[in-house]
Amino acid sequence: MKQLSGLDASFLYMETPEMPMHVGALHVFELPAGYKGDFVADMRRHMAARLPLAPALRRKLAWMPFNLANPVWVDAVPDLDEHIEAVKLRKGATMTDLETQVGKLHPLLIERDKPLWKFYVFEGMAPGPNKEKRYGMYTKLHHAAVDGQAAVALAAAILDVSPEPRDIQHEQRPPKNLHIGMAEMLSGVFANQLQQYANVVKNLPSTVGALSQVARQGASGVTGAAVAKVRGKSKPAEESVSLGLAPRTRLNASVTPLRAFASASLPMAELKALRRAHDATLNDVVLMVCSGALRRYFLDHGPLPRKSLVAAVPVSTRTAGDTSSNNQASMTVVNLGTHVADPMKRLLYVKAATAAMKASLGSVKTLMPIDFPSLGVPWLMSAVSAVYGRAKVADRIPPIANVAISNVPGPAFPLFMAGGRMLVNYPTSIVVHGVALNITVQSYNESLDFGMMACGKAMPQVAELATHIHEAFAELKALPPTVAPASDATQAKTPGTPVARKKRAARPSPVADATRATRASAPSRPASHR
Repeated sequence: MKQLSGLDASFLYMETPEMPMHVGALHVFELPAGYKGDFVADMRRHMAARLPLAPALRRKLAWMPFNLANPVWVDAVPDLDEHIEAVKLRKGATMTDLETQVGKLHPLLIERDKPLWKFYVFEGMAPGPNKEKRYGMYTKLHHAAVDGQAAVALAAAILDVSPEPRDIQHEQRPPKNLHIGMAEMLSGVFANQLQQYANVVKNLPSTVGALSQVARQGASGVTGAAVAKVRGKSKPAEESVSLGLAPRTRLNASVTPLRAFASASLPMAELKALRRAHDATLNDVVLMVCSGALRRYFLDHGPLPRKSLVAAVPVSTRTAGDTSSNNQASMTVVNLGTHVADPMKRLLYVKAATAAMKASLGSVKTLMPIDFPSLGVPWLMSAVSAVYGRAKVADRIPPIANVAISNVPGPAFPLFMAGGRMLVNYPTSIVVHGVALNITVQSYNESLDFGMMACGKAMPQVAELATHIHEAFAELKALPPTVAPASDATQAKTPGTPVARKKRAARPSPVADATRATRASAPSRPASHR
């Protein structure tokens, strides 16, 4: 018996018809040439064989009497005819049709008296270039059961690296839970609660110490130092990237049950080249692309805030090698620089903002618990969540963030399922009251796949945002590099050589060069929409 952690259970208590709390992905599978089988039936047989390796798919909730504390996970046998559902589309269906289906199916809540997952297999897709059969699949898993990295580990159990399914006879299989009675379950739950209270007392000194460190950092201008480090020159703390409240936009509203979904893919090799060209991280590049796309969207549909939009960014607290199926993450915020018109200046702003975020984050990771005592919490959180939505509190309180942006690492090689090659892997995630847009990206094979889920009322034109992702990427590629090529940089690092001395004397700051170049020509923005 395993009781849900406080973080896992919170996704159950916050769920309402307006805020479904499941995550997943939209996939397209291509079958080998000459395939004549029934892919839905093949999928069910494949999942039946893999269930022993995937405990998150063969367990359900057992609730406490009177909902006094968090529920526990117990073993269950999923009915694969119900959990894997065939959906027939029009003949020659496209990716746009799949995105529309995701928008329709995402609001449907997962039934809680069964294992918390559902797969939809779409039939009728247009064939591949050589007439290969293609099928779409939309997966839903409740966030109470998995976070982004746990979902990646789950995918490793059910997917293969070749069209031929691997032999799983010798793979380690998680043990099944024995059937337990109510008395034993209650005893275990209350013992767990006592342990949680003991952990709170035990961790109190370190928590107070971490809070004191955060306060000292704020007083000494850590954020300003981080910005100065990125910009390569001294800047006072008052000119640093602020981590304050976000400007109010159409996204900062109470969400409805309506959903709109769109997707985009960018080549990973080019993204990595941009990262190196601008001495940035891959996250910096992703945030820069999202910033440019959001700036274009708000210029089209207005108004574009004069202050930077703010992204809520999940932070994983999972240790290396931990593949358990639970949530181990918290949240921080980062400014996107959407108010900066010049793309080079915006890139520098984003790099400074991520540096400031990291500088303030390190000390508070210890303040981000994933578990805590839950006696009475189910009643309280469920009531607060319901009232929060009905009273439209999000329409009134100052917003902390405008959009959620998450980057989940995935495999750098192709994967297969039931003999079909997975072509794309577009994540689908959660929107909540006050943050009506979620952009989740995941690397897969040679691409970075973007999944954009929005409230259908707040942002019905989310397909335009997908087009702007490509436009912002093109804008970033057009910027001159801000670091020297690898060969020049290697020579310049060698002290005392004539080449190094010559380059130091002749080459001015690459950032200054890039800034002057972008000032000389105003950035152009394509107006085409998908």
